[in-house]
Amino acid sequence: MSAELLHIDVGAYALGLLEEPDRRAFEAHLPSCPSCRAELGALRGLAATLDGIAPIADPAAAPPVPPEPAVVSDLLRHRARRDRRRRTTRAVAGLAAGIVLLGGAVGAGFTLGADRDSGTVAAPDGTEALFRDGQRLTASDAAGVSGTVAMEAKMWGSRIGLRLTRVKGPLECQLVAVDNAGRPHTVAGWSVPAKGYGLPGSPMRQLTLQGGTALKPGDISRFEVRTMGDGRTILTVPA
Repeated sequence: MSAELLHIDVGAYALGLLEEPDRRAFEAHLPSCPSCRAELGALRGLAATLDGIAPIADPAAAPPVPPEPAVVSDLLRHRARRDRRRRTTRAVAGLAAGIVLLGGAVGAGFTLGADRDSGTVAAPDGTEALFRDGQRLTASDAAGVSGTVAMEAKMWGSRIGLRLTRVKGPLECQLVAVDNAGRPHTVAGWSVPAKGYGLPGSPMRQLTLQGGTALKPGDISRFEVRTMGDGRTILTVPA
């Protein structure tokens, strides 16, 4: 660090704002610089007023001199910069917490996985427990498409799991919960690969996913697996 920058850092040192390498460099510079010692002594009271820190002991006998306006500006600028960093950190932490809460409350599809015959790809976390302990609903159609829906009541609505097989792609699909008034509520969306699930030549035995809806289990009349775009229903699972 240059001597010029060390002179400028007197105010930052008084407030304890310097990083460790800069602090050590300034302390090594201080014994050989009468002007910095005098300025540091003059800033003792001002630093305590601005930041609530304990008074700084005089590093050496030197007559106090009034602080220059530029020094005061430097102290205020360092403190403002530090306060902005603290506010930014709190805001980022609050935003992250809000996103987590929003994801749970709204209940958009949040976990997706595919079971393979090799068993090397695990199902989404918690899905096995949902299908074991939740209310299970199963349906199939004449084309052989088969699916099982599991649902579990939550404070924010319902946690929903889906296992789907014998669907040929490529398709973009969504699981929809239809309420007792006939209104659709999207639970999750996904893409079906060209070889589909559970068909000859497909490496995927079935799709496994979980999502959620703000509806309570008692408010759901049925589930539908629909294609996106044309809205065609490829499987209906009565609740």
